[in-house]
Amino acid sequence: MNLNKNKLLLGSHVGFKSKKYLVDSVNETLSYNGNCFMIFTGPPQNFIRKEIDLNLVNEAKKIMEEKNPLLLENIVVHAPYLINLGSPKESTRKLGLNQLIVEINRTYQVGSKLLVLHPGSALDSNRDDAINHIINNLNVALSKTNNDVIVCIETMAGKGSEVGINFSEISKIVLGIKDKSRIGVCLDTCHIHESGIDISNPDVVLKEFSKYLDISFIKVIHLNDSKNEKGARKDRHDNIGYGKIGFDVLVKWAHNKQLANIPKILETPYRDEKPIYKQEIENLNLKVWKENE
Repeated sequence: MNLNKNKLLLGSHVGFKSKKYLVDSVNETLSYNGNCFMIFTGPPQNFIRKEIDLNLVNEAKKIMEEKNPLLLENIVVHAPYLINLGSPKESTRKLGLNQLIVEINRTYQVGSKLLVLHPGSALDSNRDDAINHIINNLNVALSKTNNDVIVCIETMAGKGSEVGINFSEISKIVLGIKDKSRIGVCLDTCHIHESGIDISNPDVVLKEFSKYLDISFIKVIHLNDSKNEKGARKDRHDNIGYGKIGFDVLVKWAHNKQLANIPKILETPYRDEKPIYKQEIENLNLKVWKENE
């Protein structure tokens, strides 16, 4: 049964830090009136991971079943930033590969089928070589994980030597994966805006995307405003309606029919040292912008 049918899926990045882990993630999401959410299963800047407590996972699932069953189908996990499958250094690639296998299995353990991954950076190497390294390591990781988790390659802003800064590079990675059922794409509105793409009309962007890959490969949307003008390549997120993309454009992305039933995750900054996800979700649902109270 597809609970997502004709339902706008909006949520945010939430914490996974306390002793209750996924239970607190679910409760935080419910406090924002979200019906999807994204977590890291450990610190995003390192590979230190604690064992997943399946008792707490089951407790979280019971809360989701009772409070909002949509959450059960729309948990998104983000892989740690340090994974670089495209590095020219074999030791770095191997470290990233081993951790990606860990992350895929942890994603499955918490009940998610979607793992978002930054594809990596070429550093001082050739970009095509970096893309080939990414493809090869992804194929190994998927072959060594016996589950249905989909690795979603995230579109990048173009900072430094990042790979995946346009649909051509993203498609090369996806098309190089042997098991197409285990690969997808995460579109980040801030990133594609900062990479230089005009995102003011989602249908135009999706038509361009479809020249490279079928739209069905898009599994997750990161819905973020940007502090920078188009093409800045700096990757600085802003709150919905406060940045250079603007509220009206992001409403179009949230409500686009081609992207229906895809979880849309806010990764926007805190204001006055607090998240404003609840207000942002309300604004996007109502298509009316109100400043955070």
